[in-house]
Amino acid sequence: MKAYDILLSHQVKPSLQRIAIMEYLLEHRTHPSAEEVYLALSETMPTLSKTTVYNTLRLFADHGAALMLTIDDRNVNFDADTSQHAHFLCKKCNKIYDFHTQIGLNKMKELRMEGHQVEEAHTYYKGICKDCLEIEKTN
Repeated sequence: MKAYDILLSHQVKPSLQRIAIMEYLLEHRTHPSAEEVYLALSETMPTLSKTTVYNTLRLFADHGAALMLTIDDRNVNFDADTSQHAHFLCKKCNKIYDFHTQIGLNKMKELRMEGHQVEEAHTYYKGICKDCLEIEKTN
């Protein structure tokens, strides 16, 4: 599905900037921050501001067109893959990986806890990624 169609399907009015930001998320599955998106797009879109990028990414998250990841207190990252999955943050290189697990995350949405209705579930794992572990072994 193309960026334009994704925005429409989530009731986000497409604009040139919004389409460019969504295309970046779709093409770069690295869970970028707003800063990374801004730096990547600002050269070709000189009128783009950091505030616009951040507000657009928040809008995407609010409408379910992207996930807002707050794995640690230093960074907010974004993911265009809105399917149910977990994330793994490497404490060494700070990369975020998609982590598909067999845990019934969809079931968590159906839970009612002390009268509250759960509408979202976010699962984050932290540790050392296989690449960093391999580097440690060779040093």
